[in-house]
Amino acid sequence: MAVSRRTFVTSVLASSALAAASTTRLLASPAHAASPPGDVVGKVTVGYQGWFSAPGDSAPIGGWWHWSRDRFQPPSPANTTIVSWPDMREYTRSYPTAYPNLGNGSPATLFSSYDQQTVDTHFRWMQEYGCDTAALQRFNPMGDEGPTRDAMTQKVRSAAERYGRKFYIMYDVTDWLSMQSEIKTDWTTKMSAHTASSAYARQNGKPVVCIWGFGFSEPSRPFTPGPCLEVVNWFKAQGCYVIGGVPTWWRQGIEDSRPGFLDVYHAFHAISPWMVYRARTVEELDSYYNNVNVGDMADCAARGIDYLPCVMPGDLAGGHRKHGDFYWRHIYNMVRLGSQGLYVSMFDEYNEGNQIAKTSETQATTPAGANIRALDEDGVACSADYYLRITGDGGRMLKGQLALTPVRPTPPMVGTPPPTGGNLAAGRAASASSQNGPFPASNAVDSDANSYWESGGGAFPHWWQVDLGASHPVNRLVLRLPSGWGARTRPSPCRAASTAVPSPPSPGPPRSPSTRRPATPSPAR
Repeated sequence: MAVSRRTFVTSVLASSALAAASTTRLLASPAHAASPPGDVVGKVTVGYQGWFSAPGDSAPIGGWWHWSRDRFQPPSPANTTIVSWPDMREYTRSYPTAYPNLGNGSPATLFSSYDQQTVDTHFRWMQEYGCDTAALQRFNPMGDEGPTRDAMTQKVRSAAERYGRKFYIMYDVTDWLSMQSEIKTDWTTKMSAHTASSAYARQNGKPVVCIWGFGFSEPSRPFTPGPCLEVVNWFKAQGCYVIGGVPTWWRQGIEDSRPGFLDVYHAFHAISPWMVYRARTVEELDSYYNNVNVGDMADCAARGIDYLPCVMPGDLAGGHRKHGDFYWRHIYNMVRLGSQGLYVSMFDEYNEGNQIAKTSETQATTPAGANIRALDEDGVACSADYYLRITGDGGRMLKGQLALTPVRPTPPMVGTPPPTGGNLAAGRAASASSQNGPFPASNAVDSDANSYWESGGGAFPHWWQVDLGASHPVNRLVLRLPSGWGARTRPSPCRAASTAVPSPPSPGPPRSPSTRRPATPSPAR
């Protein structure tokens, strides 16, 4: 399984003196479009992984591919890669997991990318929300991933044709040590056949190919400049329009970029510098704009290279999104820069928290007690399609159909806000003043309606509490009895049934001891 792109995090801020000096030297070169509008220039491209599978979906790779650390065991809080939960309402087929039930009591299920209906659903969303082109990620296909990725290419092609979208192959060379020869074989024997599709992206009349990973400084991409330049020129000789997915600091050859790769970078028809996990705040995005992006754009314009920067919604698990303000600022910065197109990372990367596809809105539709943030994580209600809608508005701004504006025009909610409550206590850590026999405090929050906590001693006072893991506005605490029990007006000993449900109303001050925050915040992943 390929190493995640987010495993390498740069340690420097964009405001280094070297970056600022480089920008100053290049500001005199005006930005201009090297190419006319096509399927990537003037368009919004989304990165599409399509790398999720589940037992029973017939995928050759088998198991819970990319949902679990151990793909031969179902995803659970102890065996997971998931940091964001998908909104599952539009999938006709789903697969049960070992996660606790959702906050609303429904089973926690996930989709498989190997189901054609899943891919069709995703490409329908692309059509509905103005995502023009999908860059299908393709890691080393010579190992056990190969047959599944081959099949996914056909599924993506079918969906793109059905919904009037474009797609192209984006090779990721991570851990592909025999890349120089094998990438050519893969293109000539398999992938080039898909360029016959009416849905295959073309730019300047040429089929589009992206090579992501040349020049990155991680050990998983140990290539030297010579072989990389040879591969770029080989694809150009095949008649392809070649995009380079390059390091953030490609121009300076520092930090995430190896030195000596500038000739490789300048050989590409277009450059798309990586930005995921490089910035966490709007202020950091602005710093990159001033100290990196402006200079990048001038360098590309001076050499007739299209600049297709990466824009990102922000890491949901890390709390970076700021209910859409982070994403909009990134799009606004790249449009005001004069970028030739936008590359959104990513469409469906729920296991890395930077997806724009429909996502769980509240804890009511997220596994209870699993420490997975929903879209309302900072207190602002957001619809499941919110980041798709921002993408659509950003695309209109790119195309001049919407005035350039730093103010996000996209409302977080359309229609009635979803219920936020669910069972906020389910699966959380519980404690009590005492316990009678096999009836511990945890029974009250185990989602089993027939189990309960029972105090010891047979006399008052006793207490029971649950740690919700974060502050929540609460105005009532519901204690339910197991089914078949009669009403209790004078419980002795004290009993609490398994569906203790703090139910948050509209925002207000916490009014229940169950809202206490732990000393250390719950980890995001």
